[in-house]
Amino acid sequence: MKKLFILAFASLSLSVNAQDSFGPVFKKISDEVQSQSNAYANLKDASATIGHRLTGSANGAKAEEYAYNLLKSYGCDVKFQPFEVESWNRKTIAVKVGASATELAPVRAVTLAHSPVAANVTAAIIDVGNGLEADYQALGDKVKGKIALIYLGVLPGSPKGTPSLHRSEKTAIATKNGAIGVIIINTVKNGVLLTGTASVTGKLIPIPAVCIGLESGMALKEKLKAGDQIASIEMTNFSGLIKARNVIATFKGTEFPKEKIVVGGHLDSWDLATGAIDNGIGSFSVIDMARTFKKLNLKTKRTVEFVLFMGEEQGLLGSKAYVQQAKQNKTLDQVSFMLNYDMTNDPKGFSTTREELEPLFKGWGADVVKIDTNFKNMFLAGAGLHSDHQPFMLEGIPTGGGAGGRLPNNSGPYYHSDGDVFKLVDEQGLKNTVRYGAILTYALANTPKIPVKKQNEEELERFLLAQRLKEPLKIAGEWRWKD
Repeated sequence: MKKLFILAFASLSLSVNAQDSFGPVFKKISDEVQSQSNAYANLKDASATIGHRLTGSANGAKAEEYAYNLLKSYGCDVKFQPFEVESWNRKTIAVKVGASATELAPVRAVTLAHSPVAANVTAAIIDVGNGLEADYQALGDKVKGKIALIYLGVLPGSPKGTPSLHRSEKTAIATKNGAIGVIIINTVKNGVLLTGTASVTGKLIPIPAVCIGLESGMALKEKLKAGDQIASIEMTNFSGLIKARNVIATFKGTEFPKEKIVVGGHLDSWDLATGAIDNGIGSFSVIDMARTFKKLNLKTKRTVEFVLFMGEEQGLLGSKAYVQQAKQNKTLDQVSFMLNYDMTNDPKGFSTTREELEPLFKGWGADVVKIDTNFKNMFLAGAGLHSDHQPFMLEGIPTGGGAGGRLPNNSGPYYHSDGDVFKLVDEQGLKNTVRYGAILTYALANTPKIPVKKQNEEELERFLLAQRLKEPLKIAGEWRWKD
């Protein structure tokens, strides 16, 4: 670890030399956020005055303006990054279930995103358990022409090691096996309804997909053991081109301005609630990191971009647009690292896709522990999908963020649900996300050399295979390597 000594600051500018410790700057960042953070108050205000932040809606546009104006008020160099994509919004839904077509009774349900613009199907229900390929193989052709009943996660009593695929991947498998509709059972008690995309591509799917509550779903599974059950699914939805805007605050690097650290969090939310946890706590943390950089006049060797992505919920639309525009502008190679804050709360360490970074990250973490012993200096190396880091990771760019945190106030079950509201937010947990996120950003932007580079195609393929991401990427049509 680098030798620690006290720096003398000649001005408000807090830059450090290659041989210096970042510890004193970390302390200034921590103190500023702890005493002056606006994240909690801003998120509370946005939740009350905007409501949900669905991309392409009037509320979504209000959220974009809100973030832009906040960053502008802090004195940041901020801009919109417009993009136009096909988007989706729900209109009407009616789901009925019964022993015959004449005995159908309404069931509370919510449409899963990217279901068809219009659908009206009535068919027998078939229980396909966890909705994995193995479940369909056991049923053979029995699924064709039926409505598949699928458990969202992994059913209790499933064999050890049973994978838990995303709802969109399970819907894609059902479609491939001939189902004409999908009913997904939520895993949360007390009838909580969940939304989210049922499309692996962000485009419309050919069959209707809905989510029902845990109790309704498990009762339906029991009825199917005793005899046939029929379901009708009738829905209307909107799909069409919409305009949206990422919001980007830029802090230009002093020595390596064409090397870039991207710090992102998605600003959009689903429309069932106000999206305070998903992803208010992440996006408003990113905004407050930018405020902190500006307030302390932090100078960095590399350029830092704080990005509020739109369209994450509907298929990573904003982050894909960012990457695509960077490719067109031939600036993607400037991105040295991407930090993603999606439902991050009270992290206890740092995470990254690149295990080689452990000595560096743990060294910085040791300095953070001296400031706050609640930071446990955890290090997590690995990768998943379905958030805004994904388009960057699939270009071989190192990604990371916070590690080891827990969502506040038992808010996990309300992910994507009608219960994701501001009262679930914990102010200190939010401050900790800002403190440690700003610290990691500052360190990455100032370290003399980031010891990992962009992975080439061969290295990336090996990495994704090791992370067991081939199957979900193949289902999504994003596996570009030959078998």
